[in-house]
Amino acid sequence: MIARVAALACLLLWCALAPTAVAGGAKGKPKRTPEVDRRIAITIDDLPWQWAGRLHPDVFAARHAKLIAAVRASGVTGVGFVNEKELEVDGKVDPARVAMLREWLDAGWELGNHTWGHLDYHAVGLEAYEADVLKGERVLRPLLAERGETPKWFRHPWLRNGRTPEERAALDAFLAQHGYRTAPVTVNTGEWIWANAYQRTLDGVAPDAEKQATLARLRSEYVAYMLAKLAFLEQQSLTLLEYNVPQVLLLHANELNAETFPELIGGMQQHGYRVVSLEEAVRDPAYARVDGYRGPHGISWLHRWALAEGKQRSFFMGDTTVPRWVMDIAGVETE
Repeated sequence: MIARVAALACLLLWCALAPTAVAGGAKGKPKRTPEVDRRIAITIDDLPWQWAGRLHPDVFAARHAKLIAAVRASGVTGVGFVNEKELEVDGKVDPARVAMLREWLDAGWELGNHTWGHLDYHAVGLEAYEADVLKGERVLRPLLAERGETPKWFRHPWLRNGRTPEERAALDAFLAQHGYRTAPVTVNTGEWIWANAYQRTLDGVAPDAEKQATLARLRSEYVAYMLAKLAFLEQQSLTLLEYNVPQVLLLHANELNAETFPELIGGMQQHGYRVVSLEEAVRDPAYARVDGYRGPHGISWLHRWALAEGKQRSFFMGDTTVPRWVMDIAGVETE
């Protein structure tokens, strides 16, 4: 029922934004409202795998293969962000995990730096963070050099990029010095909660029939939630910017996305979205706008721009939220 309600809300919102005929055109012909430009760049964090350390090598390999197959089946490309800590087994880089990164490159994806250990800039400070960024390219940089490329994209773990203008400027200068550009996010969601719930159900001890029913419900309602979230953020962009900015979606390399990636991409395409490169998306002038957020949370760049303009609380109301039953399975109190 929740999935159907979310999907219906998503459909109604997109229908409201679609071109419609109105009276009053030249010589009595109806006018049509401008069609919304729907473009989206796909990014996937925590390569080669989120929570890789908890998986048996054979399970890890099988789930990675499923995700790569799903990505290839979707026919789209994007940028994957690597935590090099997850390339290591007992403190040594595992060639099999490096080979997984080559599979992403072979599938046409770019690879970026997500730090070595997924550090929180706000917690560790500039010096330790810079060291972890450089540690996070010890495999990535030579791997890309094999193909005549260098790493150019950086994604801040938890999207935390400084609590003061000074903190942010210092880190930005360091990243630019090493050839990195920040990968922004406009479509930031509770995907991590759904993924936690899915993983806990998958690895749980419930009877198989019960487990499979829960997994199927999570997959179905997750896709509906993500499409509703995208529709909401599209409306926020239209309200704030008066056009739909090329969106940037944040996902993670995990079991849930391995199962749902083609369906999720297909759902977005059904609603008129074209998948574009991150490079194309961030060429939009909106991405040069002031980031007005200084708090501890990782929030959408749309909301950062809105805060810079002094938007009131009402602007942020009406967002799609993760259902309570999913949060309960994930063991999460709040988003």
